[in-house]
Amino acid sequence: MSSTQPAERRIESRPLIWFGVITLALSGVLFFLYPAVRPWHDESTVEGALTSMSSDAWVAAHLFAVFALILMPLGMLALWGLSAGRRGGGLTFAATVITWVGVGLALPYYGAEDFALHAIAGQVKSGMPLDLLAFVNAIRFSAVSATTFATGLVLLGLGGVLIAISIWRTAILPRYSGVPLAIALVLLIPQFYLPAWARIAHGALVALALILLAAVLWRTHILSSRRAAASSEAGPAAAEFEPTSVGVREAR
Repeated sequence: MSSTQPAERRIESRPLIWFGVITLALSGVLFFLYPAVRPWHDESTVEGALTSMSSDAWVAAHLFAVFALILMPLGMLALWGLSAGRRGGGLTFAATVITWVGVGLALPYYGAEDFALHAIAGQVKSGMPLDLLAFVNAIRFSAVSATTFATGLVLLGLGGVLIAISIWRTAILPRYSGVPLAIALVLLIPQFYLPAWARIAHGALVALALILLAAVLWRTHILSSRRAAASSEAGPAAAEFEPTSVGVREAR
């Protein structure tokens, strides 16, 4: 009976793994589309702010960011599921929760950027006498909104670091596979002070890190499934000696 448990666990975890692969990869694509589609004008001037914020591309870009943030912690559920019961599995759970809280704190700010600033810019464009830059500064830099947003981004960076450490400890994936994402999420706050090309490059870094994580998750699942199939074909005696998964071998 005990010899069938590893194979059964793989079969049960298959939907979760595919869910993680899809959500992580899609989140990566959306993280890149956000700065790539976002209009880049000098938003310290009325003309630049109006041109950017009144455009449909502004709304689309920030919606890409919103969905990217929602999908990323959902994808991390697959890592948590695979690490359950392993050394470092609790850290994966903590990283997932921290990332989720960080996303929750960051999303209202993106909503304000997307909907509030776009609506105000639309009114100014239609001829309503409003001080656009005053509204922009009030929305972006009020104490509560700025603190909440910054706290959310700090938690996202912390979550990324913890995910990288948990992958290293559990060895459910190649040990370095979480490092690019940790670097990308730690840079979330500094990249806001960089020029447009650098912010697009950062979006590409986040995308590559998440797609890499999705790819190694998929590859590990395929290799593990092949080993399970080979063990069942070899018979119960061989299955008894099948230790493990890819991750344990890498941990040696």
